[in-house]
Amino acid sequence: MSDTDSTVGPKPDERIHPWTRYVALGDSFTEGIGDPEPNNPGGHRGWADRVAEELSRGHRDFAYANLAIRGRLLQQILDGQLGPCMDLKPDLVSISAGGNDLIRPGGDPDTLAEKLDAAVQTLGSEGATVVLFNGPDTVSSVLGRIRGKVAIYNENLRTVAARHDAVIADMWSLRQLSNSQMWDEDRLHFSPLGHHTIAAMVLDSLNVPHNLEPLFPKPLPQRSWREARSGDLVWAREYFVPWVIRRIRHQSSGDGILPKRPTPGPVFGPADTFLPRS
Repeated sequence: MSDTDSTVGPKPDERIHPWTRYVALGDSFTEGIGDPEPNNPGGHRGWADRVAEELSRGHRDFAYANLAIRGRLLQQILDGQLGPCMDLKPDLVSISAGGNDLIRPGGDPDTLAEKLDAAVQTLGSEGATVVLFNGPDTVSSVLGRIRGKVAIYNENLRTVAARHDAVIADMWSLRQLSNSQMWDEDRLHFSPLGHHTIAAMVLDSLNVPHNLEPLFPKPLPQRSWREARSGDLVWAREYFVPWVIRRIRHQSSGDGILPKRPTPGPVFGPADTFLPRS
């Protein structure tokens, strides 16, 4: 083979990143709620699974665990997931936490960031790369009322990332998320298209080549005021009111739920496909 031939490009099995064990921590966002996949553990896929699928390319010894549980507050994530994560000896960790706290009255973005700062220091203490998520811009969503708190929290997280050399997965700058088709029917979680888009952003943030092509949602059809109002009432009845009742009763959607991938294992399944919801 000539010198020219040897520089054509990477071989299919050539490593394109340094990580062999990835552990994801968080709540429903990281668990993959809104991206149903019956064949996956827990019945959901989500951005973290999609990232792991891509990271497994050319890494036969790559393993992935997902400890996230829906409904968890920041302190619950730290109490229930931080220790098990460290026991798994990851070299790549992602953590997205605090969103459920900010939604609640009294959620303090400064106090939350202080707690997360200590957690990020622990997660990176043995050399693991830590990926830290900030929050999306909620200006055009049902969560618009907490936009100011999210912005403050995001700035705090940038300071945390700088202190501990963590990677920021910048949800706030991901303007595609302003399209309603990126969101699930409950308007609180992301759709398969949203999870796909976020996964590509995470891989880009890690400087990892991937096969996730940008996908753009189709323009939404025009709706009359009456149709829009009717849709809002259905959403309130099916999603918002039950959420409020759970808060009043101090219940969580994650009560009784176990992590979908509690131990690291190989990743199976397609790594470059997107199946829209029928």
